[in-house]
Amino acid sequence: MPLRLGVSLQPRWPLDDGASVLRAARHAEDLGFDHVAVGNRLLDSGFGLDTDPLVLLSAVAGATTRLRLLTSVLVAPYYPALVLANQAATLDVISGGRLILGVGTGWNPDEFAALGVSARERGARTDDHLAAAKALWTRRPADFDGPFTTLRQAHLGVPPVTVGGPPVWVGGTSDAALRRVLRLGDGWYGSGADAAEVTSVRGRLRDLAEAEDVDRLVLASAAFLTPPGVPAVAPLPGRPLGGAAPTVESVVDDLGRLAEAGLSACTLWLPVAAEQVEKAMEWVAAQVAPRLA
Repeated sequence: MPLRLGVSLQPRWPLDDGASVLRAARHAEDLGFDHVAVGNRLLDSGFGLDTDPLVLLSAVAGATTRLRLLTSVLVAPYYPALVLANQAATLDVISGGRLILGVGTGWNPDEFAALGVSARERGARTDDHLAAAKALWTRRPADFDGPFTTLRQAHLGVPPVTVGGPPVWVGGTSDAALRRVLRLGDGWYGSGADAAEVTSVRGRLRDLAEAEDVDRLVLASAAFLTPPGVPAVAPLPGRPLGGAAPTVESVVDDLGRLAEAGLSACTLWLPVAAEQVEKAMEWVAAQVAPRLA
């Protein structure tokens, strides 16, 4: 199966009235991309589109018909478990089962402080909120006892249309994050991973899994790409796809190596000006995607 390519709607979109973001999402669908992704920031980062991913992806769901919708990534400790479960289930229903819930523990101390949530509890809260959400998605009524969430005979307001709830891709490379993938995830979601890191993560998951079936897990990652002839407007962290001066051949080679290592989905972050995003997507769709088939 060819590597599925998606496009991030960050980092440089102006929100304006939302029309440009929705136009980009529809164009991504028309070009055959697998998914679009939206990150999760609550305070102005100066980096680009600082929106709630579930709200923005709800608008994208109404503007598209096939495109999958990825939170990349939603910070699970920011959302009480019941709120997270109901919002995600709502988007799963209105999108016809197209939501992929990419989640992480978060990192921004200013946002944690503004929310009154201890950053030191972010791992424990992520585990609690995901486990409680899964209980609500799979059982009616649901009982749950966790350090931060207690449910008694709870009926979620909106049951998801996807059996078991939307797939959850868990971010992170620590042992704690990989154990979270095995316990609570349907996949692992990396950032800027190369083929060696994907191979390493696969091996570590197998080592940590004991009797767990690791082959059920999706391996996915985000990657930065600046197509030739489209100038970047933000510095790229680490090595971008295709190197500093990417060509069709170098990008296809990097993506091919990721696929051989076991990656099945890659979200392309295109750090270019808003007016150049459609041109960048068209280059990927015309020059790169056909060679990955």
